[in-house]
Amino acid sequence: MGGKILVVEDEEAVASMIAMNLKAVGHEPTVFGDGEEAERALIKRHDYDLALLDVMLPGKDGFALMESVRPYGIPVIFLTAKSDLGSKLTGLTGGAEDYIVKPFEVLELLARIDKVLSRAQPRGEVLRALDLEIDISGRRVRKNGAEVALKPMEFDLLVALIKHKNVAVSREDLLGLVWGANYLGETRTVDVHIGQLRKKLNLYDAIKTVPKRGYRLEDI
Repeated sequence: MGGKILVVEDEEAVASMIAMNLKAVGHEPTVFGDGEEAERALIKRHDYDLALLDVMLPGKDGFALMESVRPYGIPVIFLTAKSDLGSKLTGLTGGAEDYIVKPFEVLELLARIDKVLSRAQPRGEVLRALDLEIDISGRRVRKNGAEVALKPMEFDLLVALIKHKNVAVSREDLLGLVWGANYLGETRTVDVHIGQLRKKLNLYDAIKTVPKRGYRLEDI
């Protein structure tokens, strides 16, 4: 299940890219390009699950805007071109959950968002996509209500695909997400497990092969 995410970013191209990818994986973004405008809007609506704040904003910068976000208990991730240690410390010691320096990879941003949201979600998290229901804590998968047995890595790969649904994920990134950054095996491992998921869950049409990239789970 996606989250409601406040995005405050004054670079229109960056804001559009973020919003498009958030929507693709099931989140609900609300975008503002000015710090003061976002601050005024928070008074009327503040039911966000997460805020992505650029540091250098017109009206009110991200560090100052966080003081307005904090009372509502909204977790914050800073997005900024400022990579100096002082700025990072200001953001993190001020209570931010994370600090991402531009330019960044979309998959990295989505993974960090997922990590912050998962900390705030109850343990009984259930993911739904297509005709699938995935019980994260119980590590069970149901298709049209019937349980399907998956091996541990098949389960973790399915979860990674669903959490990044509608986004093309490279084999290398899937290896890192599922097998870990230190895994020394070949990307062929991903192909084999994808084949098993397609067969066991009849996802031949849903899991698309993206040439020269990897795979994409489509749920539109």
